[in-house]
Amino acid sequence: MTSDTLTATTQSAAERFAPLFARFAEGVVAREQDHELPRAQVRDLLEAGFGRLRVPVAEGGEGLDLVEFADLLVDLAAADSALPQVFRGHIAWVEQVLSLPAGEYRSRWVERVVAGELVGNAWSEVGDGVTGRQQTVVTTRDGRTSVSGRKYYTTGTIFADWTDATARRELPDGSFETVTVLVPVHAEGASVSDDWDGFGQQLTGTGTLVLDDVEVDAADVAPFTDRFRYQTALYQLVLLAVHAGIAAAVERDTGAQVRGRTRSYTHGLAPLVRNDAQVLSVVGEISATAFTARALVRAAAQAVQGAADTAHLPGTDADREANVLAEIRTAQAQVVLSETVPRAATLLFNTLGASGTSRAKDLDRHWRNARTVASHNPVVYKQRIVGDWSVNGTEPPFVWDIGTHASVDAAAVRSQETGR
Repeated sequence: MTSDTLTATTQSAAERFAPLFARFAEGVVAREQDHELPRAQVRDLLEAGFGRLRVPVAEGGEGLDLVEFADLLVDLAAADSALPQVFRGHIAWVEQVLSLPAGEYRSRWVERVVAGELVGNAWSEVGDGVTGRQQTVVTTRDGRTSVSGRKYYTTGTIFADWTDATARRELPDGSFETVTVLVPVHAEGASVSDDWDGFGQQLTGTGTLVLDDVEVDAADVAPFTDRFRYQTALYQLVLLAVHAGIAAAVERDTGAQVRGRTRSYTHGLAPLVRNDAQVLSVVGEISATAFTARALVRAAAQAVQGAADTAHLPGTDADREANVLAEIRTAQAQVVLSETVPRAATLLFNTLGASGTSRAKDLDRHWRNARTVASHNPVVYKQRIVGDWSVNGTEPPFVWDIGTHASVDAAAVRSQETGR
């Protein structure tokens, strides 16, 4: 962050967390090479109050708005791109709690957040489940409510005290509704595996959660339609901050590598690489990408904050327009950063020789992480959605799902692929 662009609140938070982030950055390469989950770093963040930054001061938090918070997420991602993503589910659940009216339930969860409890995410499922129909089930019998199912892409859950899961619940008429349920991660019947095998963001704990008749509080089960409306934009904002942090890290590491080089090519333009105009031109493009990425995060965060500001006006034109803008701005930023940040992470290698590919330096992690983040919520769909809004004024979808379409015979597709 630069001090001339920050509010006093943001500056104070940035200065307080800066030493912690610097320590995280020092060990990030070793953690990735050893596949060491950042458990200690997550706990350090919680103890420092990172999980309560959005909670109002009057309720024991820091009271940051989403623009201030997003700036801090970028700084954290520059130190370790896994850490903001670990907190992504927690950030969304805190926002849901803050959207609730005053009362015992809200107070209970605010107290947990302020005390340093962490909430993970468990919305996704893999396999042949049909879109719109969760395979995870919430059941209530004899006054006991429990949940059973299997979740994947459960980012943050392996570090958490709770996980925010989606499921289906049978209604009295025999139909089903989609619900959310807060599940205690360490309860009997719950188990989490670190089996995420993606080539990037490897330390986010994005693995499998198995729930075998896990008892939950009935009060923690709610219709999915009760969620705050701008949740998808908020989820995307966190990923945008990760991208901007990666871009900042690419600029930082490129500068360090170029400044430290004493070997240069005979067909270069200067005795020292740091003075070679060709190399400096490449570094300039990387720097411009990092600057643009943070600016886009701030602009997107302003739009999402606008939706938060109108959340108490459901059903109004002001709330609808704010939510449309939040979704569109985060999508526009995603379209740009999904291309430019991985490109910047590739350009890094144009400033170095073959030594830049050394596994000990782990510079390729920036591209792998950026490309993995760009794979969330595939950008090709966002391009179409933004284009349809721009040309036709079509409202974007605020919630979507992934799975097997009801018209598709998954077994038949697999047999065609295998030739059986």
